[in-house]
Amino acid sequence: MIKKLLHTRYRVTDLEKTVSFYRDVLGLQETRRHTSGRGSQLVFFKAPDSEEEIEICKFDESGPVVVGPDLTHLAFEVEDIEEFARESAKKGYPLSDGPHPNGKEGAIAFIDAPEGYEIELIQRGSDK
Repeated sequence: MIKKLLHTRYRVTDLEKTVSFYRDVLGLQETRRHTSGRGSQLVFFKAPDSEEEIEICKFDESGPVVVGPDLTHLAFEVEDIEEFARESAKKGYPLSDGPHPNGKEGAIAFIDAPEGYEIELIQRGSDK
């Protein structure tokens, strides 16, 4: 029986560009890095208040990376979506959609990660 989700893997072509995005734009912590037994280059990240990790994988032997439109995304909670948008734009990653109101004082937006993966940003509003 399954106990818990450990990680989600995204395969990429440009490992260092993607690592830089997750570390420098999203602010995730790199938890470990190694080469697997089959030769995959792996880098793991986690958000400050999460246990689950994101695995970024470079494995050229699997062929080209093709990310279909609107196929998958990761969603992260942010404290201030407008501030995040300003800072990410300074680093060359403007929002691709939004922000849009989402409940009282809440908002959602999207940013495109390298290689076509989409990231959803959620600012939680008050429940009042």
